[in-house]
Amino acid sequence: MKKVILNFRSGFAGLREGFEALGHEVIENQWMPDATALEGVALCVADFVDCARKLRRTLGLKKRLAQAKVPFVALNRDAPFNRGVHPARIALMAWLKPVDGYASHSMQAAGKFSARTLYCPNAAREALYRVTGEQLAAMRDPSAYRWDVSFLGNMNATRYREHARRVEFLAALDSTLGSRGMKTLFRDSAGLTDAEQLDIVRASRINLSTIAACDAGGEKSWGLPERCYGVPACGGFLLSDRRRHAAEDFGDGEWADYEGLDDCVAKARHFIDRPELARAIAERAQARVALDHRYRNRAARLLDFARHAG
Repeated sequence: MKKVILNFRSGFAGLREGFEALGHEVIENQWMPDATALEGVALCVADFVDCARKLRRTLGLKKRLAQAKVPFVALNRDAPFNRGVHPARIALMAWLKPVDGYASHSMQAAGKFSARTLYCPNAAREALYRVTGEQLAAMRDPSAYRWDVSFLGNMNATRYREHARRVEFLAALDSTLGSRGMKTLFRDSAGLTDAEQLDIVRASRINLSTIAACDAGGEKSWGLPERCYGVPACGGFLLSDRRRHAAEDFGDGEWADYEGLDDCVAKARHFIDRPELARAIAERAQARVALDHRYRNRAARLLDFARHAG
């Protein structure tokens, strides 16, 4: 059994589960491991934003890992916003390049931070997002749904200013869809259990993904939020705002998107009027996620990237 160091201040449950599913022991938040602790370690993956915020600590970790010949990869799940880290720190990361490889859900400016880059998108957590054949069959019945369009996610724009545009967009969309007789549920996911969230996804004809936190910078992120994999994984039909990297992760007939409020309204009407088409897309997307977009897929991609670090 090989070991993997996973340095994410708040944890990264999906990736931890992915490495464990491949048979690796995961050690979390070890920024000053000694030589003994690094024995048998195949890879260290750290949050790019955490690395940028504490550069001296990052450089110290890089030195320890290099001495033990352990590849060091910074994984950025928030490009290009980088969770509001001061631009000077991001510039220092680009200048110093303190990692062996840079991986991200969005390849915007990826080459600035390392000579080696890896597209490593979000994924679906197998422990949470799954569906049975019986559940998929039940979702083909148009009478099985309680809502036409739903959204679950962070809608606390007071505490999280990066979500202000999302809240504004959803308020306008809610008003427009309601005036056209569509039943909506747009709510903050805080306080909902995983089971409650899955029930809402499966009871909604359309599940939205719109305006992620990583879009809060000057440029919209190319990357797909985790819900773009989680919703299909549990059988839901996803309608997402347009994302550049979507074409890399989903094929023809596996993805539906929109551009702006008017198009979102039009696409919602289009798919509600064509339930068989919506379910066909949903089931193809579910099969794609099950095959290619679980966190064990991401863990395997990172391990392969590390093996070729030299």
